[in-house]
Amino acid sequence: MPTAAEQQLARDPARTAGAALRTYFNIVRDWNLNTEQAMTLLGFDERTRSTFFKWKREPESARLSREKLERLSYIFGIYKDLQILLPKAESADQWIHRPNDATLFGDRSALDRMLSGNVADLYVVRQYLDAQRGWS
Repeated sequence: MPTAAEQQLARDPARTAGAALRTYFNIVRDWNLNTEQAMTLLGFDERTRSTFFKWKREPESARLSREKLERLSYIFGIYKDLQILLPKAESADQWIHRPNDATLFGDRSALDRMLSGNVADLYVVRQYLDAQRGWS
């Protein structure tokens, strides 16, 4: 059964993709990520670099796969959780860069975990933050 995001995407793919990618690139800016980090979070590599830049220039041209939607959903949730947990925008945006002694981070940052390239690592960070909010 398609998710709500997939249903919306099917109804108006260009508008939905455009809005999602504009939001994503705003988060990239807020988190002060470089191009390689932004590409990795979204599941791009050197072979797909040109597509990444095309989506950045023309977000409405993107065709978002289920995997890209999943990645975006986790990233949006992580961003939202941080805004709730750390209401000062600067603190929320810097949290992902700071070393964390929670077991799942092993004294590395959440960003380090998310940059493994695996969707599952985005899920784990989202789950951790949801638990911190009491949503476990």
